[in-house]
Amino acid sequence: MPSSLPGVIPNPVYSTFAFLGFLACAIPFPWHLEAWNTGTCLYMFWCGLGCLNMFINSIVWNANAFNWAPVWCDISSRIVLGCSFAIPAASLCINRRLYHIASCQAVTVSRAEKRRAVMVDLAIGLGYPCLMIALQYIVQGHRFNIFEDIGCFPFTYNTPIAFVLVHCQPVLIGLVSAVYCALSIRLFRKRAAQFNELLSGHRNLTQNRYIRLMFLAGIEMACTIPLGSWIIAVNVMAGVFPWLGWADTHYGFSRVDKIPAIIWRNDPASNSGLEFTRWSVVVCAMVFFAFFGFADEARKNYRSAVESVAKKVGYSTFTLTGSRTGASSSTIDGTSSTKNMADSMGKIRPVAPVFVHSEMLGRHRSIDSFTNVSVSFHDAGGLLDEKEKTFSPDASIGVLSMSDVHGTVPDYSSDSPSSPSSGSSSGSSSPSLSREASRSTLAVHQSDRSPV
Repeated sequence: MPSSLPGVIPNPVYSTFAFLGFLACAIPFPWHLEAWNTGTCLYMFWCGLGCLNMFINSIVWNANAFNWAPVWCDISSRIVLGCSFAIPAASLCINRRLYHIASCQAVTVSRAEKRRAVMVDLAIGLGYPCLMIALQYIVQGHRFNIFEDIGCFPFTYNTPIAFVLVHCQPVLIGLVSAVYCALSIRLFRKRAAQFNELLSGHRNLTQNRYIRLMFLAGIEMACTIPLGSWIIAVNVMAGVFPWLGWADTHYGFSRVDKIPAIIWRNDPASNSGLEFTRWSVVVCAMVFFAFFGFADEARKNYRSAVESVAKKVGYSTFTLTGSRTGASSSTIDGTSSTKNMADSMGKIRPVAPVFVHSEMLGRHRSIDSFTNVSVSFHDAGGLLDEKEKTFSPDASIGVLSMSDVHGTVPDYSSDSPSSPSSGSSSGSSSPSLSREASRSTLAVHQSDRSPV
């Protein structure tokens, strides 16, 4: 098995990292797109697309080199080729934008200038890679190759034209990007005092984010030039063939070479070149996430996304500090307590709303305590007047007096047609008392009294 060779990273390990690289670019992509950070969005797009492409290939062609999907391989090999041009081009877009911000004389930027900047970035980060993919067909010796454990891979016939159209392009882009990066650093140090004022004219761009973008583009530029030069050297050592025309280069174009892992892994040049190509896009994605995946705006969006998903699936939401959603209720002594509305499985259970006035919560145990209790009526219909009455031992209700009743009778309004209510669902009701109730049928005991 290929994984048994010494020093070989198992293919499932690469698949895992490739998928994590895709997630690292896909998750923060929406809010960067909303802010119209064109260079950053292009960088994330190509890194995420490259990681997803390599992840799929590592799964489909794990431990085999069969031509399962020819059409997919046509597309996949173009993506591999495009990423080698597009990621340095996206870094160039970032450095170019940082330079224009640092050299800007006016604080405000017009809408036309922003639109022009977006169009130029799209031409560099999207149009240029597509153009180079089309031009690579000139030196494409045959359809594609399939490497075991790696999958579909483009083939370039090593002629002098191939070095101009394919191998040298990333280094040239890296050199232009290095010039912009050096100028940006120089202007940043020169105009540090007024830099916050210059950034105020650019939406969603702070000094902290500017510095992170500069570091990201600087690392990309610092890696592109030496690694691109190394790739040129490897292709030179592999052999350069003379250009003998279109027919010679494309002879047997429909051929598909299938190479087992035991062959390409035992060739040092092939092994280093192939492993570098597929791991480089994963490293680029991880570097981006290291700079922007733990920033304040990223953590805020992570928290918002988790809470939104939790609400949609019916689970209790939570914040990163660990506080949970609950219902607040009051105890008899006036203090408040929190009652969670979620059961042990996290599902939200409905809780009926209860509104209790704090002055109605005390349960009175003696007649003396009734002397300080007042009952008010909410005149919902306009027929009742809100009255406040104080309990009197000599009060009489209809034909009954306190001497006739061996208990405590709540103070009712003589005009009230029904028992009093606090205006809420308190869960208890007072016994109704009729004016015509007789002495033999009416008995109010101390244990039957309900709290007022």
